[in-house]
Amino acid sequence: MVDLKFVDLPGTWQHFSIPVDQFTEDLFSEGIGFDGSSIRGFQHIHESDMLLVADPSTAIIDPACTVPTLSLVCNVLDPLSRQPYTRDPRHVAQKAERYLAESGIADISYWGPEAEFFVFSSIRFDAGAQFAYHYVDSDEGIWNSGLDSDTPNLGHRPRWKEGYFPVPPTDTLQDLRSEMALKMIAAGIEVEVHHHEVATGGQNEIDMRFGPLTQMADRLMLYKYIIKNVARARGKTATFMPKPLFGDNGSGMHCHQSLWKGTENLFFDANGYALISQTAKWYIGGLLAHSPALLGLCAPTTNSYRRLVPGFEAPVNLIYSQRNRSAGVRIPVYSTSPKSKRIEYRCPDASCNPYLAFAAMLMAGLDGIRSRIDPGQPMDKDRYELEPADAESIKQVPGSLSETLDALEADHAFLLEGNVFTPDLIETWIDYKRTKEVDAMRLRPHPYEFYLYYDT
Repeated sequence: MVDLKFVDLPGTWQHFSIPVDQFTEDLFSEGIGFDGSSIRGFQHIHESDMLLVADPSTAIIDPACTVPTLSLVCNVLDPLSRQPYTRDPRHVAQKAERYLAESGIADISYWGPEAEFFVFSSIRFDAGAQFAYHYVDSDEGIWNSGLDSDTPNLGHRPRWKEGYFPVPPTDTLQDLRSEMALKMIAAGIEVEVHHHEVATGGQNEIDMRFGPLTQMADRLMLYKYIIKNVARARGKTATFMPKPLFGDNGSGMHCHQSLWKGTENLFFDANGYALISQTAKWYIGGLLAHSPALLGLCAPTTNSYRRLVPGFEAPVNLIYSQRNRSAGVRIPVYSTSPKSKRIEYRCPDASCNPYLAFAAMLMAGLDGIRSRIDPGQPMDKDRYELEPADAESIKQVPGSLSETLDALEADHAFLLEGNVFTPDLIETWIDYKRTKEVDAMRLRPHPYEFYLYYDT
């Protein structure tokens, strides 16, 4: 079979398959039709016909299928104009790369997302007019240390916030992560390292080697696909939900990024703070200045703001630092090599659509360079050890998805430069998020509200 994949507006892969004898060169030129009205964020029913055109550079043997299946990632076209569809997220990423090259600032940007995830043993959730609940369980969750069941309780579980880096048997997911990593390598993803993450209950990370923007967004989609399918095949369930557990670390997606011109890393300066250049500082300035709007695309779920809460380890402070992990932007200092110098934007999470999130971060950084936005002085101290007046002067990320969508609505001109994002995409995104997610959550009682208020 030949499987044709494309991404919807929120960021989930969609697909359909054709027999291999229907696989012709026309798939790369003429395309194949589908119903765009059934895809989230795409067309209305009276304008539903759309085309998929396969990208041959993405061809792999599908790592999740038992039947031999060739997998291809596709771009979306309007069948009447034969032009790329303005709401196709992959097309937005490709436009961002072209805009960068045409700007004269740099030739290419490199991206290295660190997407964290949980692997659970089971998950139950439901909601109705008169009830709502979720129940997450993990064989390695510390809450099961006192479990009395028919099977022996053998202990060895990561304590709260102590999942980084104990060896097996405390790390119960070593072989599962290795299987995921090997599947990724077989599918063409270069894997650098894998490990257990901080939280109990199965938090993990597998790091990919950096790559160009659209290619890395393709790889992140494949990364999530492999992780979810390998987990399911082994009787587990994987999620990239930012905050599935109360009281332990959430899952982020720290995004390493750099700009290059020819063989020169534009972010390196041997004499600069943390070895970064003025160009890198302006890029950071753009990220920090536009962060309230950026997070509408980079941390785009109501659950994202259960992770981005002040007072904990989350990167909520709109500052930069060479080592401070509560800063919105961190500059890794593991190496002094010019090739390794990059900045790490720590606010995003993997619930985002990577094509839109990477493109938006790039556009914010380029606006910072063009406008020479000063990020101020670095903050290498713990915010919570500062004098109150100094601590209060530090801006923080918005506290809810609703606030970030308001910020995105007010501040998105930088995204429209070069027609990379279009007004209809921004408007559709904001409307979708407000009606399908913000309002949907706002209208429903939360189970914990009964604990707080039932006896009032």
